[in-house]
Amino acid sequence: MEYKTLGGTGLRVSVLGFGAAPLGNEYGEVAAAEGDRAVHVAIERGITFFDTSPYYGRTLSEQRLGIALNGKRQQIVLSTKLGRYGKNEFDFSAERAQKSIDESLQRLRTDYVDLLIAHDIEFGDREQIISETIPEMRKIQEAGKARFVGISGLPLRILADVAERGRVDFVLSYCRYTLLNRDLDRWLTPVIRKHNLGLIGAAPVHMGLLSEHGPPAWHPAPPEVREAGKKVVALCLSHGIEPALAAIAFSIRHPLTATTLVGITRTAEVEANLAALNFRLSQELQHQIDEIVAPVIHLMWPSGRPENDD
Repeated sequence: MEYKTLGGTGLRVSVLGFGAAPLGNEYGEVAAAEGDRAVHVAIERGITFFDTSPYYGRTLSEQRLGIALNGKRQQIVLSTKLGRYGKNEFDFSAERAQKSIDESLQRLRTDYVDLLIAHDIEFGDREQIISETIPEMRKIQEAGKARFVGISGLPLRILADVAERGRVDFVLSYCRYTLLNRDLDRWLTPVIRKHNLGLIGAAPVHMGLLSEHGPPAWHPAPPEVREAGKKVVALCLSHGIEPALAAIAFSIRHPLTATTLVGITRTAEVEANLAALNFRLSQELQHQIDEIVAPVIHLMWPSGRPENDD
């Protein structure tokens, strides 16, 4: 395993992180015992960063992760979120933030999290998040319930703006540095560099578009992006390469990203994802992929309030 420092936090995290959303049955039923084993094997194999949210499985992910981490809490860096609680249920108020962290800590069976994230901020009021949510998260930090605070979302310009004006410790960005999209450096990384913020990546497989089994039916990508994803998958398979392996290997090597979250449900997936640490695409294959995705490289689906979209 490789480890990097998360910006100015000083936290050392594994470059491959454990995304615990699947433990909440977000992508299909996962047996609790199998999820437990996946967490334990991940820790044994050197994965130290675990991320969850009350939104994932509507609290089920936090509950299961809390059980799985029994006796292992001090071995890992733990992250959870606040602000999003359902598909269309958001509350970034100070009052809800305080209730949310207490509820999460109870489910996670710990008295603090290492990272606390305002979840999918593009669905909230930008000024409220800057003037109310983040200051309240700092109060939570001062109370010892969280070590560092950050934000997450899909659109990049709101992340850059809130990170700049809200002065957070780190940012979580997903689907914006993958084989299908390279927008991360257009808007966000200049702010990351300027303030030495931590950067967490997520969804390197582009929420299933770069996997052999394909995306879920609800995937929001436009047809052009879906088609490009199919072509990249077919190209990788024609070279005898697992598409998800290639996608993860690409994403984890962004120079500013400390860790990249990958959804894990089973022990076999832990081992499969770890293989990305020692895999690199050939220059020729990378060039062929780049040619396929060139027409859609900056194409992303809308997310959140219209005024917060890129």
